[in-house]
Amino acid sequence: MTLPPRNPDEILRARGADSRPAGRFEPYRAEREHDGWDIPEDQDLLRTEIAMERARSVITRNTSPDVPFDRSVNPYRGCEHGCIYCFARPSHAYLGLSPGLDFETRITAKPNAAEVLAAQIAKPGYQVAPLAFGTNTDPYQPAEAGLGIMRACLQVLHDWNHPLSLVTRGATVMRDADLLGAMAARGQAMAGVSITTLDAALARAMEPRAPAPATRLRMIRVLADAGVPVRVMVAPMIPVLTAHEMESIMQAARDAGATAASMIPVRLPLEVAPLFRDWLERHHPGKAAHVMARIQAMRGGRDNDPRFGSRMRGEGVEAELLHQRFRLARKRLGLTREAEALDCSRFGPPPREGDQLSLF
Repeated sequence: MTLPPRNPDEILRARGADSRPAGRFEPYRAEREHDGWDIPEDQDLLRTEIAMERARSVITRNTSPDVPFDRSVNPYRGCEHGCIYCFARPSHAYLGLSPGLDFETRITAKPNAAEVLAAQIAKPGYQVAPLAFGTNTDPYQPAEAGLGIMRACLQVLHDWNHPLSLVTRGATVMRDADLLGAMAARGQAMAGVSITTLDAALARAMEPRAPAPATRLRMIRVLADAGVPVRVMVAPMIPVLTAHEMESIMQAARDAGATAASMIPVRLPLEVAPLFRDWLERHHPGKAAHVMARIQAMRGGRDNDPRFGSRMRGEGVEAELLHQRFRLARKRLGLTREAEALDCSRFGPPPREGDQLSLF
């Protein structure tokens, strides 16, 4: 069934373009979910459509030297949070959709992800290693509150004693503190919560459907109270706009229960750069040129540097000063706890119904 065409008048400037529907998914109109804000959003500008895809495989392998995992799972494509700087936006082009407005309003969900995940890890010869969630788009974006796909995946991994790590800025992760806490007690789960700014007005403009900063701090507290090791991910740090808040964010996260921290300077791959530039001109016209000049100072004079080893860190004096500040704050605040290796030794199928071992 084909998704209905969008009225071109509804396209937000520089946030995407009308694009052809995939024509092979079942359409589903998302319900509005509470996203951690007291001020209601403009419903007319955010009509989200969710297409259901029957996945054949959900585990993606990678060999990037910039990330500490070799496999990941993404229950969704696209992300309704709508963060203007999101590095994952260009991935929507593979669906024939735009990295702009389509990325944040035309979401693909994989309702059978847990079923496929269970089948994949049950295959003979499967070699267990931690699975990473949230590596491309957020597994706890607003649709998850109603669809429960991530919850189902967590249940599979919990039952199989399969370790995982996750990165999110979605408030629905608090719903799953029970499963994550139980897995963390076995050394099989850790979480990262991304906080870009503590300025609620800036966050609302820059991350329109993501939870408010205060809600993200509460997410850290709920997960930490459940026994889940939590890393605050001060990312991305944007010169002029958010970089001055780095120490304050780390302090607030430590007070909420985070035990570790990481930081990544903003990066603007492919179509993200013009989208971000347009957003700057509309929201911060007096700062736009300054922001971009400072970003380019960390990226070899370009909007983005895609090279392995540099893309996550930046280079030059600008980047080094940012990392030096981060290292000093991390040490001062005690956010230096290195994550212990997740336990893979208990991996195995859950007891079958009637199995005597299930009594113990």
